This record gives sequence, C-alpha cells and structure tokens, in this order.
Amino acid sequence: MKYYGLIAGLFFVVLFASCSSSKTVLPYFVDIAGVKEGTLPLNDYLPKICPDDELYINVSSINQSATAAYNLPMANPATRQQFSSSSAPRQKTYIVSKAGDIDFPVLGTVHVAGMNVEELEAYLESRISADVEDPTVDVQLVNFRVSVAGEVKTPGPIEVTRNRMTILEALTAAGDLTEFGERSNVLVIREVDGERKYAHIDLNSSEMLNSPYYYVQPNDYIYVQPNNIRQANSKYNQNNAYKLSVISTVVSAVSVVASLMIALVL
Repeated sequence: MKYYGLIAGLFFVVLFASCSSSKTVLPYFVDIAGVKEGTLPLNDYLPKICPDDELYINVSSINQSATAAYNLPMANPATRQQFSSSSAPRQKTYIVSKAGDIDFPVLGTVHVAGMNVEELEAYLESRISADVEDPTVDVQLVNFRVSVAGEVKTPGPIEVTRNRMTILEALTAAGDLTEFGERSNVLVIREVDGERKYAHIDLNSSEMLNSPYYYVQPNDYIYVQPNNIRQANSKYNQNNAYKLSVISTVVSAVSVVASLMIALVL
C-alpha cells in the first residue's frame, strides 16, 4: 500500500508541474465568446487637438514653388523630442498655444484646438486653395503617446505613430496583460478641458467598444489593476519577508550575546 501512496504522490507532483508550466491564456470579450457571428460598433474617435500639442504640417501641390511659402523652414532639431540629439534637418513643427492657436505662414493665426487632424487638413486645404490649385495638407500629431502600467508584461510609454489607437492596441504594444491582470477593471486616466477624468474599462464585455475611452487620447494613463491572487501573493511575500527579517535580527542578537558570554568565560 505504501507504494500506491508513493505513486499517487508522484502523479500529483507531475500533474501540478505540467499545469504550472503551461502557458496561461485568458480570454477577452467573454460575453460574446459563444456567439458565432455578429456586428460590433465602429466609432471614429480621432483625438482632438489641445493646447501644448505639437503638430507637423506639410503643404504640397503639383506646383511646389506655389506652396513653399506655406511650409515652415527646415531645422535641426525639428521637434521637441529631438532637442537632446542630433538628426538630419526636418521641417519645423508647430506648438499649439494656450489659447489653442498656431501661427501659420501666410494665413496668420489659426485656431486649431478642438479639431482633429483630418478636420484641420480639410480647413487648411480650403483656405490655401484660394491661392494654390489643388493643395494637399498633411497634419500629424507629433506628441501622441500614452503610458501603460500595472499588470502588463512591458509597462512604459508607448509612442503612437498613427492618428488613432485603441486601448486594445495599446495593451498589445505593452506585451498584453499578465495572468495576474484584472481584466474587468482597467483604469484609464485622461485630461479633458483642463480636468482629469477617469473610467474603469471591463475587457470581458463587448460594451467597452462603445466607450469614449476605447480609442486612446494623447497622454492617457492606462493602469491594469492586479487581481486578488496577485494581491494575496504580495501580502504573503511581504509578511514572509518581515518574519525573515525579524528572525535574522533575533539570530544575530543571540549570536552576539553568545559570543560575549564565551569571551567572558574564557
């Protein structure tokens, strides 16, 4: 019988080891996991231009000499991020003032706050077309970045190189959630019109696709809360570390006292 007990014990050890070594895969959108086909909303949520944003604006046309006056000169460095490093000369960028304006060549002061990049492109093209035939305007938000922290594999800032990014894409860029990430409670902090607002996103629900926080905005802070297992492990480790520290201190004190007693006896 003792051999049966030994075999059973080995079986459970192997089973536990195989389960713990396998990669944990946790799903998203569990509310539609059993739905074979359906339609999800598609919202266009381009970020709005705000004061202190940095914009790259280039104007071009078939007749390049006609649009040259509408472009800023080349400079090195060209953007705020490049001030500490040398780079090839690029066209300078615009910094949106506190009033939400930029000083645009030929056109003068242009109020850009509240527009998205596509709206600003259309507006500038309509103004410039009064003097230039078929102008094309390219607007890019240079300072578009978000920060992802908490229970993700590679936390840190993420540079957004396109005009829009979803929270799912931001989490993917951060290496996805760890197995200890609380998928039903992802915090997003956002500055809107001078106020800091926040929302808790449930990645298990497809309703998040309707949220205004589904598309990230510049300077968003995304924090993935730790689940109960991670919090319990953290408390357990802290308690054990404290106990170990106390035991180590007591042992050291006893060792010192013992050494003094031996020295006195000798």
